Amino acid sequence: MITSTSNAQVKALSKLIKNARARRQQQVYIVEGIRMFRETPEDRIEKIYASESFAKEHEVLLEGKDWEMLSDAVFASVSDTKTPQGVLCLVKMSENRLEDMLQQKNGLWLILENVQDPGNLGTMFRTGEGAGIAGVIMDRSTVDIYNPKTIRSTMGSIFRVPFFVTEDLHETIRQLQNAQISVYAAHLEGSVCYDTPDYTKGTAFLIGNEGNGLTKETAA
Repeated sequence: MITSTSNAQVKALSKLIKNARARRQQQVYIVEGIRMFRETPEDRIEKIYASESFAKEHEVLLEGKDWEMLSDAVFASVSDTKTPQGVLCLVKMSENRLEDMLQQKNGLWLILENVQDPGNLGTMFRTGEGAGIAGVIMDRSTVDIYNPKTIRSTMGSIFRVPFFVTEDLHETIRQLQNAQISVYAAHLEGSVCYDTPDYTKGTAFLIGNEGNGLTKETAA
C-alpha cells in the first residue's frame, strides 16, 4: 500500500490530473469514480488505483485486475474531487480518424469552437449521445477533452461517442460540406428558424464559445 504523497506513482498521477501536456505526451488520462470505472472498456485500462476503504468494500470489482492500493489520505490528496469515491484508472487515449467517422451516412454531428468549460463539454457529449449524434468535432481552442472534469461530465459517453480534434476547423467544415453534410451555425443573427431545415440527411451543428459564440469567420 502506498502511504506517502512523495511516492513517484502518486506524483505522476497528480501531474496527469493537472497537466494536459503530460497527458498528451504519455497518451493516457485519468478516469475517476466508481461509475466511470465500471464504464471504462477493460482493454483501455492501464492501471487501477484504489483507496484502502474502497478496496475493502469493493474487493470483487478489483479481482484479477492490475491495481495499486493507496491509503485513504493519499488517495484524497491525488483526487480531483472534493469527496473521492476511492477509485481511479489510468486509461489509454483513443485515436479517431475523421475519414472513418464520416463513413456513417446521414449522421448528426456536433462541431465545437472554443468551448471553454469542462463541464459544458462533457454535458454536450452525454446529451449528444442521448440525441443519437454520430460524433463530436472540436477545434484546438476547445477545452481538453481529457480534462478530469470533462471526463466525469461525460458520464461514460466519451467511450461511446467518436470524437476528433481538428487543427483547422474551417478546412474540416469544408470536408463535411464536400461529403454532402449540411452545416448549420447556432447564431444570434441567424436567418433561419431552427425548425425549418430538413435534418434527416447528414447534418452538422456548429456551437461556439459560451460567452462570445462563434467567431465571425466560422459563422461566415
